[in-house]
Amino acid sequence: MDGKSFQILAALAAEPSHGYAIRQEVESRTDGEIRLWPATLYGTLSELDERGFITEVPSPVGEGDDPRRRYYALTREGRRALAAEAERLEELAGLARERLAAGEAGS
Repeated sequence: MDGKSFQILAALAAEPSHGYAIRQEVESRTDGEIRLWPATLYGTLSELDERGFITEVPSPVGEGDDPRRRYYALTREGRRALAAEAERLEELAGLARERLAAGEAGS
């Protein structure tokens, strides 16, 4: 899973959201290092939907919401994929910390 997909799934982990809010959350959480321009964002959302990781859901706000907004939520499979990727990244980070500590001990 690439970093953009991971960030989008993480943004949807707590609750459904619309594209612009996902974009803002990812940019805020990564201090602007990951910027999801509309073509990238909506292309990635489409790919995640095709893989069964997300699904479009009705607006949680209801009729007062902007009708152009499309809301997305994680599916069960999306939660599993996010959890598996988070675990994989934790294992890689642990390995890096071990190697750094071993390098410091040998210095």
